[in-house]
Amino acid sequence: MAVEAPPLRWMASLLYLAVLLTGLYFVGAGLAPDWSRVELAVYLAGLIALLVVEQVDWRRPRTRRWAMAMLLIRIVLLETVNAADGAGFSRALFVLVPFFAYFWLGRAAGIGLATFYLVMALTRTTTVDGARTDPEVVSELFMLFIGLVLAVATAAVAVEQSRSRLQAERLVTELTATQERVAELSAASERNRLARDIHDSVGHHLTAISVQLAKAEAFRERDPVAADRAVADARRAAGRALREVRESVGALRAEPFSLAAALFALVEGLDSPDFRVVLDLTGGEGRDGEGRDGKGRDGEVPGAEALYRVAQEALTNARRHADAGLVRVAVRSSGDDAVLEVEDDGRGFEPETTAGGGLSGMRERLAALGGSVRVESSPGRGTRITARVPAGAR
Repeated sequence: MAVEAPPLRWMASLLYLAVLLTGLYFVGAGLAPDWSRVELAVYLAGLIALLVVEQVDWRRPRTRRWAMAMLLIRIVLLETVNAADGAGFSRALFVLVPFFAYFWLGRAAGIGLATFYLVMALTRTTTVDGARTDPEVVSELFMLFIGLVLAVATAAVAVEQSRSRLQAERLVTELTATQERVAELSAASERNRLARDIHDSVGHHLTAISVQLAKAEAFRERDPVAADRAVADARRAAGRALREVRESVGALRAEPFSLAAALFALVEGLDSPDFRVVLDLTGGEGRDGEGRDGKGRDGEVPGAEALYRVAQEALTNARRHADAGLVRVAVRSSGDDAVLEVEDDGRGFEPETTAGGGLSGMRERLAALGGSVRVESSPGRGTRITARVPAGAR
């Protein structure tokens, strides 16, 4: 049984010291005329040796073999002190033997030794003439029984206290390890979130910039006005990209995220004669629903930022890969859920056979909020992406 030193480890030393001082007082007061100097020396030396044993024992790492050796040394010293003790004070110390046995060797050893000492005391009493009718002897037997019971009970309490303390320390260690693991998982989750944000925001704006610059290069000779407009659109897209990067680094917004305002800005940056984007916000979330600062009144839309990132990714794919000419973006409520639909008239694809970071990022982002993404597409039939976020998602 692996337990630590109990809070009662001073008990034995205190009892040894009490018996030693009582013996000295007994001799000094002249109450022990039959006590020889040799017996007194053995008595004192044995008790001092027991005190030293206690100091050595509590400072050494505990093993079963060491515990058995120290218990045997205590028994030998106690027998030696008792043999030299003419007054019988040291007999009270034998209750410590079951205590140590119980604590270090287990309950069976403790109760077994307590029973052994009680039987031996009863045996000695029955072999002495007149002892069974001597009130003093009967009283000593009764006190021995009480002392043995208290010693075993005290050892049981000390063992439970030590075991509880070890369990508490182990629990604290496990809790600390769990907290560290949670911190690691949180850090990994945050890295994944940042990766998705960079892909969905910066990647989208870089695509828009690339398209506008390609348009400017194509129209530079034929239509300088259109080329200049394309360069201006690219510059605005770069400004939006820089602003979103700053917001991501800041990580905290001074006011709630507005899905309506973000989608209006997104559509305005992409809508052009060769790539038309139509925005439909069901429930009056049009421009009239915006405040003076241009932010919509939908700060309480569940998962608003996640829906915005899905729309951003879907529009980027429609422009970059689908060769679409018209895209419809709609936000509506379905019960308590918020639903985003992005539908284009592009070339389409096979969702089952097409895998990419964009679609995976959409699904991961919505799954983290308890939502879902459904992709409907086929070659030549366009694509519809439906994202749903449940109420309460943030």
